[in-house]
Amino acid sequence: MSLLKIHGKEIKIPLIQGGMGVGVSLEKLAGAVAKCGGIGCISTADCGYREEDFMKAPEEANLRALRKEIQKAKEISEGMGLIAINAMVATQQYAEAVKTAVKNGVDAVISGAGLPLDLPEHVPLGEALIAPIVSSDRAFKVIAKSWERNYNRYPDFVVLEGPEAGGHLGFKEKELLEGSCGNVTDILKKLVEAVKPYEEAIGRKIPIFAAGGIWDKADIDEARDLGASGVQMATRFIATEECDASQEYKDTLINASSQDVRIIHSPVGMPGRALFTPLIKRLEESGRIPPTHCSRCIKTCNPGQVPYCITKALIEAVKGNYEEGLFFTGSNVEKLTGMTTVPELVKELGF
Repeated sequence: MSLLKIHGKEIKIPLIQGGMGVGVSLEKLAGAVAKCGGIGCISTADCGYREEDFMKAPEEANLRALRKEIQKAKEISEGMGLIAINAMVATQQYAEAVKTAVKNGVDAVISGAGLPLDLPEHVPLGEALIAPIVSSDRAFKVIAKSWERNYNRYPDFVVLEGPEAGGHLGFKEKELLEGSCGNVTDILKKLVEAVKPYEEAIGRKIPIFAAGGIWDKADIDEARDLGASGVQMATRFIATEECDASQEYKDTLINASSQDVRIIHSPVGMPGRALFTPLIKRLEESGRIPPTHCSRCIKTCNPGQVPYCITKALIEAVKGNYEEGLFFTGSNVEKLTGMTTVPELVKELGF
């Protein structure tokens, strides 16, 4: 497979490991994927949860940890592939996290959970690649027009997340429950056409990476046949030795079936796909689990009204606490049947 060029940078394999927070994709996983020649992604979402002062000073802990995670991931990658961050627009530290990552040599910033309209403002031209996560051609057009008008900048690549993805989803809850969102391939066709005018205007390729329900080589080949340059995958990387989550977290996903998957309400203000765990059951029964501590993670969060603390739920999950954890997952989780390693998975995918 020939090298994929992305605005001055190159990757050996057209594969992005999706960012998974809190703590599921940090330095070990991102570094291992990059070492194979792809794009390894560190989630900035409360990445400092392991720092001793996280409960008292979460902002400082997160930025300190992010600097360390990027450095460690680059060491693990041995100069291969690219190290990226996934930064959620909805988080309080969005701008600070992006700026910190860029100053510490991250290769790319991938941004979603909201429209990253001001992302170019935080990433000087030439310092790192910038890429929005979109769920439609319309969202891409809004972002591309804004970047062009306000910054004379364009996406270096685009991640298209379809409705089968895990975590926060860029679709209406009703559409997800009804199954009326279409699939990633339908959306991909429209996005390819939406991107073309911008590619022609700037004289370079804007690669599209398809995500959400991508599982095997056949899915990858189909996406590339429809115009994608590559794919982004997340759930499959959970069951790898290199994934930064606890083994208990991995086993929970490995043992899950399609019947365990639900579309849930997230305090972020978006629907999400997660496992139906005791936490979700309690929320359905009581409507709310009042937070006992606030780590100031989400811009719109009101601790007095929010249904539950998503930071606490995600931290408990990554530690393997099935009773109190929130376990995000893609729709194909039942296909996750056993452990592997990143190199073995990459080989299985045909790269």
